[in-house]
Amino acid sequence: MFNKETEYAIRSLVYIQLQNFDGKRPGIVEIAEQIDAPHFYTAKILQRLVRQGFIESQKGKGGGFYFDTIKPDLSLKQVIIAIQGGDLFSGCAFGLKQCDDNNPCPLHDKYAPIRDALNQLVKEENVQSLARDTLRGGEKFSPRLR
Repeated sequence: MFNKETEYAIRSLVYIQLQNFDGKRPGIVEIAEQIDAPHFYTAKILQRLVRQGFIESQKGKGGGFYFDTIKPDLSLKQVIIAIQGGDLFSGCAFGLKQCDDNNPCPLHDKYAPIRDALNQLVKEENVQSLARDTLRGGEKFSPRLR
């Protein structure tokens, strides 16, 4: 459903938040290892997330990645749109440009409610809530996240 870059971004952000809860700021190598992703690809993704203002980074001793606690919680939809665009929430299951209620593709009536439910889910869920759920023994994104 999500592309690899989006999956790695979400897993990275949840891992960073988990470490931030413990007062730690993880670095690229640690994050990549813990989310089971290539180091250079993880670095590229994290740089993009910093540029977009989702997370902060600090170089040197005591440095690493962290969330600015003054900012509001980061919704999954914000992350998904920033990484792979918004077509997932408005596009056609067949990839047609002219698919809508007036000109539906063969899957339109079955796909539209699924797309709308996904849209609602990622608007309501955020990185911080996923990290808290992980701490409480909820969903786990990687066996090495904890």
